[in-house]
Amino acid sequence: MAARFVATAVIAVVLARRVHLTEVLPHRDLGNTLLVAGALLFTLLGIVLASLRWQRVLGALEVPSKLVVLTRHYLASLFVGNFLPSTVGGDVLRVTRLGSETGDNSRPFASVVLERLSGWIVLPGLTFAGLAINPTLRKQGTATALAVAVGLVTLCALGTVLFLAAHPRIGGRVTGTDGWRRFTGAIHLGVDRFRREPALALEVIAAGVVYQLSVLVAVFLAGKALDINVGFTAVLAFFPAVAIVQTLPVTIGGLGVREGALYVFLHPLGVTSEQAISLGILIYFCTLVVSLVGAPAFAAGGTRKVPQAHDRDD
Repeated sequence: MAARFVATAVIAVVLARRVHLTEVLPHRDLGNTLLVAGALLFTLLGIVLASLRWQRVLGALEVPSKLVVLTRHYLASLFVGNFLPSTVGGDVLRVTRLGSETGDNSRPFASVVLERLSGWIVLPGLTFAGLAINPTLRKQGTATALAVAVGLVTLCALGTVLFLAAHPRIGGRVTGTDGWRRFTGAIHLGVDRFRREPALALEVIAAGVVYQLSVLVAVFLAGKALDINVGFTAVLAFFPAVAIVQTLPVTIGGLGVREGALYVFLHPLGVTSEQAISLGILIYFCTLVVSLVGAPAFAAGGTRKVPQAHDRDD
């Protein structure tokens, strides 16, 4: 964490020297204001849709949940991840709060892991869809090759993880009812159920597609506010790769990594380094603003499971 803070500070200084504030911000007019407002709206909608994806995973794990409660936990986790200097990430907050409500942390833990893993199916799929829809994007040299490579590596890594988790002699061996085995066992049972009931997996993937499309619309609107002339199919093809790369644990919030990846993927389409930096910062700004909505949810805390009569007797 300390190294990431240092890397973030260094990159922030470099970015500040690279562009001027007036170049980063959209021009102040009604059209751009509406575009930025739209980007914020779709960013917030994306959080609700991400919560819906989480709900579908919880349903497969037989954990009843309400969308409004999960959305509140999701927003609180975003606030923690973006504003509080803690080594405990927002996902941990989701696990602990939902675990307090259900009386068991193992299945909420598995749900967050599986929900995250589902994104590694959707993101490469969107990249390949964008390249298939717009043939000109398949001729962008290094950008196209890197986007395909990131997608294929992600799918291979995901396939390996899912195989190990579902295998009875590997994932099955670490199942149990006590200690850390409860957590790994819940992941194994969740993956096994998705394998046996593909319809449940399709529900999660469908929710993930809608969520990611909402994020892509927000990115597209942010680009338009900065007068970046890139079509939606280009965003569809290349931004999922950016989203994958920015999760690398290099800096806080992917600062610098996101902007660099945007330049690499969008430069062949005429996007300058200043525009790529501006777009990355504006996207991050939208995320930070939406994260602030989670401050009250974080401050309110979670609820605990009400002990049943037999629990009190024990």
